[in-house]
Amino acid sequence: MPVKNRIVASSRFVADVLALGLAAFAIYIAGFGVFDEVWVRAGTTGLPLLISLFCFSTENMDVRRDRVSWGSMALNAGMVAALVVIYYYWITLMNEQLDFFVDFTVTHYLIGFVGIALVFYLTLRHFGLPLFLVCLLSLLILFFGNLIPGTLNIPEVKWFLVSEKLWYSTDGVFGRPVAVVGQIVLVFILFGAILEASGAGATLLKFAFAVTGPLRGGPAHAAIIGSASFGTMNGAAVANVVTTGVFTIPLIKRTGFPSKFAGAVEATASTGGQIMPPVMGAVAFLMADITGIPYLTIIVAAAIPALMYYVSLFTVVWLEARKQGLKPTPRADRVKLTLGDWGRSISFFVPLGVIVYVLMTGRTAQNAGFYGLITAFVLSLVLYPEFRSLKKIVRALIRGGRTCAAIMVVVAAIGFVVGMVNMSGLGIKFAATILAIAGDSLFLSLVVMAIGCLLLGMGVPVGAAYLIVVLIIGPALGKLGLSLLLTHLFVIYYAVLSAITPPVAIAAFAAAPIAGSRPMETALVAVRLAIAGFLIPFVFVYHSSIVLVEPGFSYLGLAWGVVAFLISTIALATSLGGHSIGRIGPIHCTVRFVAGIAVLVPEPLYLGLGAVAVAASFAAEYMARAPERHPENQPEKGVP
Repeated sequence: MPVKNRIVASSRFVADVLALGLAAFAIYIAGFGVFDEVWVRAGTTGLPLLISLFCFSTENMDVRRDRVSWGSMALNAGMVAALVVIYYYWITLMNEQLDFFVDFTVTHYLIGFVGIALVFYLTLRHFGLPLFLVCLLSLLILFFGNLIPGTLNIPEVKWFLVSEKLWYSTDGVFGRPVAVVGQIVLVFILFGAILEASGAGATLLKFAFAVTGPLRGGPAHAAIIGSASFGTMNGAAVANVVTTGVFTIPLIKRTGFPSKFAGAVEATASTGGQIMPPVMGAVAFLMADITGIPYLTIIVAAAIPALMYYVSLFTVVWLEARKQGLKPTPRADRVKLTLGDWGRSISFFVPLGVIVYVLMTGRTAQNAGFYGLITAFVLSLVLYPEFRSLKKIVRALIRGGRTCAAIMVVVAAIGFVVGMVNMSGLGIKFAATILAIAGDSLFLSLVVMAIGCLLLGMGVPVGAAYLIVVLIIGPALGKLGLSLLLTHLFVIYYAVLSAITPPVAIAAFAAAPIAGSRPMETALVAVRLAIAGFLIPFVFVYHSSIVLVEPGFSYLGLAWGVVAFLISTIALATSLGGHSIGRIGPIHCTVRFVAGIAVLVPEPLYLGLGAVAVAASFAAEYMARAPERHPENQPEKGVP
């Protein structure tokens, strides 16, 4: 074997060992707690950075590059050496600060900037230009924010304070996002990795195909159920796409759906898993930690909006299947569930029950994740003989460790951005600017917030997107009188939907190669499929009874919100798809689109007018197509 290949293979082996170590580290912290704050924060950031460098990875740490140049190897070796020195200084200084006052030197400051630069560089490598530009803009704001005119002007910041406050402290790169994600989220990623590797995910998909066989868009509906169920635990829309999409997307295409539609269904369903209780991709636990709202209150509040999202997605897929003239899967070809399948299904449902039970006893979210992981692991060994292989178990942990590493790289970068906001006071100023633009209008403020969430969340895992958005934008909504619960749910939805929003649309771009479609076309179809998801946050803000736990809840308010949403879903789905009973023209499309938005306005008059307009459009279409339904009433060809 050539020398270069041996070096690359050895480097990848080291990366695998480090990924396994990160997985074990995350499991230990979840089960037994934080033994030392300094070492835990160093480990949950330093190990991921080293894994990335030893992998020679770019976007995905699981993708191994066949060709690595000598220049790349030399660059990575230099960065590894620098990282070791940087973390030696950081750990030493942080431990010294616990005992006595520390004098910072120019060397300390310069090393801090090198560490920040490494985090920025690896963020660029794994998550592309958008987040890198956010990080770079944050740094420029600190240095030149005093030159910004108006309300966003910030006091001049000395250059060395950037290093001191955002590197050698727990309010920057090593700040709260690192602590929260490292202690809570990572164990749930490993939980999903174990279920995927054991075969529980395949069993779940089999159930989904069995349930949806009688429907017109069988495999597409199965993808929705499977991705929603698996995505609630997975924590990353892209990981969900590449895990379940390799099975579902080819089957959706084989049914007769276009390639771009198949990819969009998987991307949209996988993305929605992050808003589906009980785990919500671990975002529920982040929200509980940040807000102090009990976890059970959060999942109760999120339940009906999540069901709305998937009901709308089911509706759109059913209409598309009807438009394409597709039929249900023939009875002989439908998936049949065996007694063994029912038995193996407990490997998925019992761990979820354990998680909820542990939380109900008052234990922490990380404890719940730990016990859920152990339960899933034991049941997988019992129910899946093929999983009883040390090699397979180790590979599952390594893969989970790599996913954890990628997430921690971006969380470290977001820690810097959040630290910048706190250091500069920009969050309060940004909120004041939004309020100045929108005035006293809650609606305009929500629109501005939604756009900000989509922009800040592009290309970022949902948990990280939620953290950065809610800490920067959240205070503005709070000043408008919106409750803490609704504020955070609103932010979560748009942080989640940024994964399918062009131009980045990271989940749609991951689905496109599997589907054999163009990424941007897939993203645009995904937005059409998820149109209800973009409206649901406004629905539960103006119809707060939908979240069930808000003050002023009433059954009438709940019914009003649900009915308005269902009418809107049918109107918008048929309008954007251009098809209901049959193909519809631009007039019907326009009427239904306008009426579909109008019914969501929290005024009985608009609900009534919108509902009447939708009903009139359907009635007119039905009457116009009467001859098509009764061909005996049509004249014979050639007869006047």
